[in-house]
Amino acid sequence: MSEVTSNPPTGTPTWIDLGVPDVARAREFYRALFGWEYDPKDGPEDGYTLCLRRGRPVAGLYHDPAPSGRWRMYFATDDCDASAKRVVDAGGTLVREPLDIGAPGRWAIAVDPSGAEFGLWQGRARLGCELVYEPGTLVRNDLVAPDPAPARAFYPAVFDYTLDGNDDLPDADFTFLRRPDGHEIGGIMGVAAAAAASWGTLFGTEDADAAAARTVAAGGTAEEPRDTFYARMATLTDPFGTVFEVGAVPEGGL
Repeated sequence: MSEVTSNPPTGTPTWIDLGVPDVARAREFYRALFGWEYDPKDGPEDGYTLCLRRGRPVAGLYHDPAPSGRWRMYFATDDCDASAKRVVDAGGTLVREPLDIGAPGRWAIAVDPSGAEFGLWQGRARLGCELVYEPGTLVRNDLVAPDPAPARAFYPAVFDYTLDGNDDLPDADFTFLRRPDGHEIGGIMGVAAAAAASWGTLFGTEDADAAAARTVAAGGTAEEPRDTFYARMATLTDPFGTVFEVGAVPEGGL
């Protein structure tokens, strides 16, 4: 497990949230799947809800009548305005200009040149995910794109990442993204058959098979769990069509 007690370095995935047409139903589903609790515990159901594990924020839910089908991932930044400028300079588009939301922090929403949406988060009172690399929390994010070249040029320009190949997946069009200090923050996968570019979200679980069964029982759908080089994983879909993955978390994370 990993507790987050300070803002992570710029370019680190730091927060995830999900827009759904029925927040109350989403709370029920993710409580059944991950055991999450919520703040506020009761409505308003169209407000922003913090998802908690062991009393600490791990994700957010909010009302959206036209959900995207993906969890939105936010990169940490120590200067939201400067990072937003780099996004535009590198060929990205700002969907929402930098905006203060009071004491919690400052944020922006952007789309990269491949068409994938992401957020920027300059944490103040709210750091982002305060627990990661454990069951029911964020483990990693990877970008899947039918044409990965624009993304591979864009993200190093914005966050000073380096790109590395993956010898563990010789047949895959995959590159790691690493911060300037060498820390791996995720990767970019080229999949020609992908309908559109998007950032995927992988949550930790103690048992991928059990998580798949809980998903179906709670009204979602699940693909057959599979063994991968890193962990046993399953692709799940919530009742609103949101696709994400769970993976059995080995010591040290995935």
